[in-house]
Amino acid sequence: EIVEILMKIKSAIAGSAPEAIECIAYNMPAFKLHNKPLVYFAAFRKHIGFYALPTGNIAFQPELSKYKTGKGSIQFPLDEDIPFELIKKITTFRVGEVN
Repeated sequence: EIVEILMKIKSAIAGSAPEAIECIAYNMPAFKLHNKPLVYFAAFRKHIGFYALPTGNIAFQPELSKYKTGKGSIQFPLDEDIPFELIKKITTFRVGEVN
């Protein structure tokens, strides 16, 4: 079940950033664009961690208000629906920043 969620997140990111390159960074699946970090994600016991660097969190504060966030992290609880559309929006925003 977790692998399926991670694959959907990967597809959402890839669809929003078709020029981005998949890689592993900080021992997590990640995407880079123009050799710059775009987003990272990983599964944990009770949540999916999504890392769009601080700017992604700041730009989407209203949409992220129901989730636990840190300076550059977002926690999507596994006992709730994963917001794939929000992940796409954040990734698209980050593409605009990196380009």
